[in-house]
Amino acid sequence: MSSPLTSLSIASSSGFADYTLLDCGAGRKLEKFGKVLVDRPEAQALWTPRLGKAEWAKAHAVFSASGEDDEKGKWRIDKPVPGEWPVVVDGVTMLCKLSGLWHLGLFPEQRPHWQWMLGEIAKVKGETPRVLNLFGYTGCASLLAARAGAEVTHVDASKKAIAWGRENQAASKLDGAKIRWILDDAAKFTAREVRRGRTYHMILVDPPKFGRGPEGEVWDLFTHVPALLADCARLLAPGRAGLVLTVYAIRASAVAFDQLLRDTLAGKGGVYDTGELAIRAQSGPLVPTSLFVRWASTP
Repeated sequence: MSSPLTSLSIASSSGFADYTLLDCGAGRKLEKFGKVLVDRPEAQALWTPRLGKAEWAKAHAVFSASGEDDEKGKWRIDKPVPGEWPVVVDGVTMLCKLSGLWHLGLFPEQRPHWQWMLGEIAKVKGETPRVLNLFGYTGCASLLAARAGAEVTHVDASKKAIAWGRENQAASKLDGAKIRWILDDAAKFTAREVRRGRTYHMILVDPPKFGRGPEGEVWDLFTHVPALLADCARLLAPGRAGLVLTVYAIRASAVAFDQLLRDTLAGKGGVYDTGELAIRAQSGPLVPTSLFVRWASTP
């Protein structure tokens, strides 16, 4: 039986060679992706920036949100920016791009999850680890798992994200890696995998607050995630297995999602780690980005 939740943890990083959060504050963050500096919204950076205006003015591009949705808006290009440029993460190459959203194709704060995943799948003995990456976006976790020798199933409802992921696979020189790129609604795909009797040693679940599948399926986090997690529980391999749930919705509670996952995985035992994902700015502040619940079996 798992121990009850008594405290929350912080899973944080300070970036890596090709990524640095330089500063943040006043609802903004100044980041360096490879050789490109960007200035983007960060609603939870409530404090005063540590760096002066001259440092912030070095940004190649500044994103301005339209309305209440920080993700949608326009980039103002102040200095030349390539159409795409490489950012290397632990041996895989991600191609970053500016688009109509503030996303660049990479969420660097997720690195603690990627490192945890790699540690867990390394414990799988006697067979090739199988990884399911739901809402996988441009595939950094998928590529890292494949590079480590896993068989990966990557699912996303966006044609653009799937195509971008394949480009990242080529840029990473992992053409021979065992990755299935699946354009599908995550809930529908997972339900079919249950009927097929498939199992996975690691499942990554990073659902949006709201979204649509490739055939117009409507996704609402609070309505649909319980059933999705129930199917994920059925897909966990016997013996060694793990699951990572990450939620970016601001009104969500880590405590609530911890309890949901404990109910869903009741009887499986294992170890839980629940808290907030955060990234440390070079200037000092720690920026919260999302909540998470991680579970690993203890065979």
